[in-house]
Amino acid sequence: MGFTKTVEPFVCGGTAASFASCVIHPIDLAKVRMQLYGQMNPGKAIPSFPTLLKNMIAKDGVMSIYMGVDAAVTRQLSYGTARLGLHRTFSDMLQKANGGEPISFAQKTLSGMASGAIAVCIGTPVDVALVRLQADSMAEVADRKNYKNVVNTFVRVTTEEGVGALYKGMIPNILRGMAMNVGMLACYDQAKEVSGNLLGDPFEDGQPRLTTKLASSAIAGFTAALFSIPFDLMKSRLMNMRKDPITGKMPYTGIVDCASQILKKEGPKGFFNGFSAYYGRCAPHAMIILLSTEYITAAYQKMMYE
Repeated sequence: MGFTKTVEPFVCGGTAASFASCVIHPIDLAKVRMQLYGQMNPGKAIPSFPTLLKNMIAKDGVMSIYMGVDAAVTRQLSYGTARLGLHRTFSDMLQKANGGEPISFAQKTLSGMASGAIAVCIGTPVDVALVRLQADSMAEVADRKNYKNVVNTFVRVTTEEGVGALYKGMIPNILRGMAMNVGMLACYDQAKEVSGNLLGDPFEDGQPRLTTKLASSAIAGFTAALFSIPFDLMKSRLMNMRKDPITGKMPYTGIVDCASQILKKEGPKGFFNGFSAYYGRCAPHAMIILLSTEYITAAYQKMMYE
């Protein structure tokens, strides 16, 4: 039972994250394209995510909105599994050290930041592959890399640009992972306690009612999007950058240069480009993960321990 109990949060969290990623992938694809649009089409108005998806389907067919879904699932099997499993593991350790009493929001935040940072270090190469797959069809036909799948992307990026290219955008990605985990997981745990008290939830057998779960996951989806979108946008641009064919220079020298250029060329609102699609991605993604994790965990426990 020791091993099955240890891996429980990782197995259940990774399963829930992979399922959620498949459901919201078209929205995630539109989000990345909206974030890159300002970089690739300076001065032009950014289209809404329904317009982007509509144009993609009209141009390349229905399956185009699932471009990179294999990389998305691979990402969740690495990054998603790690961030969800580690957060629950760290939270349980903190609660045990606290004598079994609920941990404070500061401790939840610490757990979320630590687990998010570690998970990003594990999952960044897959994230790079995902961004490349999603952004490739936005380039001019002559400039496209025509990546076939996640494995092909790994191999080509490594051979054509070096292993270091798989870790482009790692710093903003770590900041994004920390912000995302605090906004989604720490805020969900806190919102569950607060919502439960407001709704008079008795937490029978330690489990909240569905209404408490829905309210808490909706709050967590919003805070996750709000906290992390500036870092997610910079991560997408740094991961997708390529050398200028004329000057031979990269568009950004690093995260500080990326942030300053966005601020200068697009203004403060530029950090929130694609927020509608990002929130449309984060809210259902968070709700699906947070709601399904508890049911998957219950099924896992029944299968393993009964």
